[in-house]
Amino acid sequence: MNTDFRYKVAFVTGGAGGIGYATARAFAEAGAAVAIAGDHEDAAKSAAATLTKAGYRALGLRCDVADEASVAAAIDATVGAFGRLDFAYNNAGLHAPSVETADALASDFDRVIAVNLRGVWACMKHELRQMRKQGSGAIVNCSSQSGLAGIAGLGAYTASKHGVIGLTKAAALEYARKGIRINAICPGTVDTPMVAKAMADHPAEMQAVIDDIPLGRMGTPEEIASAVLWLCSPGAGFMIGQVVAPDGGYTAR
Repeated sequence: MNTDFRYKVAFVTGGAGGIGYATARAFAEAGAAVAIAGDHEDAAKSAAATLTKAGYRALGLRCDVADEASVAAAIDATVGAFGRLDFAYNNAGLHAPSVETADALASDFDRVIAVNLRGVWACMKHELRQMRKQGSGAIVNCSSQSGLAGIAGLGAYTASKHGVIGLTKAAALEYARKGIRINAICPGTVDTPMVAKAMADHPAEMQAVIDDIPLGRMGTPEEIASAVLWLCSPGAGFMIGQVVAPDGGYTAR
């Protein structure tokens, strides 16, 4: 796999921790300059500072993906700092409380859709405007195993992640002949702070999910990051509008 990304620039949302940070670091280790975007500015800047101290080029930015103006400003800042945008990993997302659909709150549904689906749309919109100028680029949108299979109690989350796949496929067809590749990744249960919180809030339900993984364990952030980098690499040059599911076999059944 050729992941020599020297002279390239990557933008990662939700990049201060978990899968996002592992991916940002992987981009940096491959030679790319990296913009780490997050809704908590201090955390994003701290993550970027860690990479900078290790000798990499990194920038920490505040970016609330549910606010299109915030997204546009973060992309502008990335291009202003590094001159271009070659890769984007639209990773930011959140869960809603696990609840039966009849008991769900509209406010929870709206928030999940605003971040997980509309946020991906807003990020792609502004990433694509820059990539279209360049005539090149690769975008990976983060869906989930819940984008391929239903999970009881997670209706809003499941709907948002299914939507990401549809959005990815539509945009991928629009830009396939314009030098821009767009694909989606559907991680399974990964050992991240968000999963740790879900484990604390719903231990029985989450343990059942983990026990049901054919591989017998959760994934690691680094395993997901490697799939993202491959989708951005020349080795995935024929991948357009595809869904890659590093999920330990969960959706293989």
